[in-house]
Amino acid sequence: MSEYEHTCMIRGDGGRTIRAILDRICNKWTLLIVATLDRGSVRFTDLHQQIPGISQRMLTLTLRNLERDGLVSRTVYAEVPPRVEYALTPTGKSLIPPALALAGWAIEHVSHIEASREAYQTRNP
Repeated sequence: MSEYEHTCMIRGDGGRTIRAILDRICNKWTLLIVATLDRGSVRFTDLHQQIPGISQRMLTLTLRNLERDGLVSRTVYAEVPPRVEYALTPTGKSLIPPALALAGWAIEHVSHIEASREAYQTRNP
């Protein structure tokens, strides 16, 4: 039996909980948002400007989900106009080391993966 074979069955729900968490963490925008917030609290508009290609709607939805999951905190300041800042929680900060490890793995293997893709494309036009 593999060391990791049981991991999706930990909660006895057929892996639904683990898959849902991994889906959230590994989606297109989460790691970019988390990496941006690693520098400190950021206002919504600044966050939107720092993440190229993300729509306001997708940023809003992703931040809402990250807040719900306890990775991001949202602070509203009673000013005119209202100021809203987002920051990583301790749980969100704990995601940085594994995310960096994954990014490091991707950087280390990018040339092999690109070569494999080209070879595949040649075999399967």
